[in-house]
Amino acid sequence: MADGDITLELPTMRVSYDQGALTEAELAATWHEQLQGWLDAAKRAGVAEPNAMVLATADSDGKPSSRTVLAKGLDERGLVFFTNYTSAKSHDLLATRYASATFPWYAMHRQATIRGTVEKVSAAETAEYWAKRPRGSQLGAWASPQSIVVNGRATLDAALANVERRFANSETVPVPPHWGGWRIQPEVVEFWQGRQDRMHDRLRYQQTRDGAWRVQRLGP
Repeated sequence: MADGDITLELPTMRVSYDQGALTEAELAATWHEQLQGWLDAAKRAGVAEPNAMVLATADSDGKPSSRTVLAKGLDERGLVFFTNYTSAKSHDLLATRYASATFPWYAMHRQATIRGTVEKVSAAETAEYWAKRPRGSQLGAWASPQSIVVNGRATLDAALANVERRFANSETVPVPPHWGGWRIQPEVVEFWQGRQDRMHDRLRYQQTRDGAWRVQRLGP
C-alpha cells in the first residue's frame, strides 16, 4: 500500500460511537425544542459552526443535489436559511417545494434531520436578518451570480468592486430583490445518536394528518 493512500484504508476506517444514548424520556416536548437543545449542546462542545447543515433538494426530474448552508432561524414554524432566489437550490425548491436538511455533529456522534415542505419567508423576516449580516456579506450577496458559470475569479472580484463603488456612500446596504429566506416546514424530524456495535438510537417526531406529533423509535 502506498504511504498515505487513504483510498485503500477506507474499508477499515471506523469509529466506535460511545458518547451517550438517546431515550424517549430525554426528548423535549416538541421537535424544535429538542433541536434547539442539541444546537446549544453542540455550541457548548465547541463544534465549529454548529448551525451548519447539509441541505438536499431535487429538481423537477428528481435529480438530487446537496450543499452545506447555515441555519439562521428556528421556531415552531420550521427551520430557516437564506440564499439567492436565482440559485440552483432555489430553482429546485420552486419546482418541488420540498427539502431535507441534516445537521452532522460528527464530534458528538450525533445528527438531526428535518424533512418537509418549504416556503419563502416574509420580506420583513428577511430584512430583519439582513440587518444583522456583516456589510461584506451584504455586498457579496449583491455581487454573486450564484450557480451561474463565470469566466474566472477576476469576474467575481470585478463584480464585488462594482458593488462596493455602488454603495460606497450608503450607510446601509439594501436587501437585493433576488435574495431572501426559505423555511423548511417539517413533516418529519429525526434525532440520531451513535451507539456501540452500530445499535444506534433513532427517535423521530412524525406529524400526523391532523397536525399532531408522535414520537417513533426506528431501527438502526
